Amino acid sequence: MSKAAKAAVAQTVKILIGAGKAAPAPPVGPALGQRGLKTMDFCKAFNSRTEKFTPGVPIPTKIYVEPNRTFTFVTTLPPASYLLKQAAGIEKGSGRAGEVSAGEISVKHIYEIAKIKAADPAFEQVSLESIARQILGSARSCGITVVY
Repeated sequence: MSKAAKAAVAQTVKILIGAGKAAPAPPVGPALGQRGLKTMDFCKAFNSRTEKFTPGVPIPTKIYVEPNRTFTFVTTLPPASYLLKQAAGIEKGSGRAGEVSAGEISVKHIYEIAKIKAADPAFEQVSLESIARQILGSARSCGITVVY
């Protein structure tokens, strides 16, 4: 989206929605309804755009709401924490990271997740090594031990 286009945008809504699971129910319905958008139009467009993902995978989405009540949206890849928890086979991270381990993964997993995240527009100009270091830090924050 160009800077001129961003200037014309009245509001931006950031929301985390499961792939293929967008519905007019909360959290999507209230977030868009209070801005005067047709939630069903968004839900159909979002679900068709995310059908390549496994249903339910959380997809960070930015919705740009125009003053005339139209919208555009941008989806990115699942968060690194989600990918780490999937690789470790756990549902949630440790409440006391650094003291209690929630699970463990190998360096190969870190590298594979870094390759996935490298396709994300946010990491366009970032080296794979830097992405892997960020993933490693996220693993520590979640209480996931990395086995070398």
